[in-house]
Amino acid sequence: MTSISDETAPPEPRNANSWARLADLGAALRSGAVFILLAALLIGFSAAEPAFANLGNLMSILQAVAVVAILGAGVTVTLAVGGFDLSIGAIAASSVMAASYAMIVWGLDTFATVPLVLAFGALIGLVNAFLIVRLRVPDLLATLSMMFLLSGLQLIPTAGRSISAGLILPDGTTATGAYDPAFLLIGRSSLFGIVPVSVVLMALVAVALFVLTERTRIGRLLFATGGNEVATRLAGASTARLKTLAYVISGTLASLGGIVIAARVGRGDVSSGGSLLMDAVAAALIGFAVLGKRRPNVLGTIVGAVFVGVLLNGLTMLNAPYYTQDFVKGAVLVGALALTYGTGRSISS
Repeated sequence: MTSISDETAPPEPRNANSWARLADLGAALRSGAVFILLAALLIGFSAAEPAFANLGNLMSILQAVAVVAILGAGVTVTLAVGGFDLSIGAIAASSVMAASYAMIVWGLDTFATVPLVLAFGALIGLVNAFLIVRLRVPDLLATLSMMFLLSGLQLIPTAGRSISAGLILPDGTTATGAYDPAFLLIGRSSLFGIVPVSVVLMALVAVALFVLTERTRIGRLLFATGGNEVATRLAGASTARLKTLAYVISGTLASLGGIVIAARVGRGDVSSGGSLLMDAVAAALIGFAVLGKRRPNVLGTIVGAVFVGVLLNGLTMLNAPYYTQDFVKGAVLVGALALTYGTGRSISS
């Protein structure tokens, strides 16, 4: 029997289902846009230059982006709590100098140098957290000040000289230490002769932080702190401790990146941290567009770093001028942010 309400009910829009399917398809394309573009780049560069698809070249790309990805993962954690760490590049550069100074001047070995440098990064993160959490200094100002402080501090022990074997110290004596061969293996050796150790470290950092931020209660509280700090505190969580944890993780990862650079270069170069900050921040922000998260996420940061690395490596193999690299990175970042915010907002509205 047909009811009166059925007879008088307005007909369903004919194209409602079609529009819904198109909307779902559009959302899926936006979520996977970075992966689609990455696959297109790999196919395109491989077709234009067959050597691009060589396993050695692909490993070289991952090795090149490993430090940026590690630093970017640290930035991601601070973004999760609503902060921002501008000092990571300076921490990494200072760690390069600290590791070199410990071995060349103090004569320490790998097993003493690595924990010492990691502790240095954690201490800087703790100082950042103290400025931000206890003294209520805005995060950008606190970490920017730390960046300038470290940029000057790293030059004092050697009077502005880079550190290498046979360094002449400010008092006129000559340093007698040398790089521990075991330390250099961190930046120059490969696992099974294929996967660089730095790439293994990047993978370990990515897995550990992914589990911490996406699969644990602490991770949920980190994002809750960034979303609404007051509500998170009223719910019983210690937002001060969560923020401190985020900045300590960021500082420690930045020092790990510095260790990898020192081990790869085998020299304490005063200009080693030049573009690390901007590259790491770019990777973290590109990560917002991965899987449609529209928020900081470690997986997205790693993918963002790899995306930029693939693009720059491919352009280099096609003989693109080196001075276009910054423009390319900027264009990728602008496109990712437009995809994350502009397109998503227009569709939802």
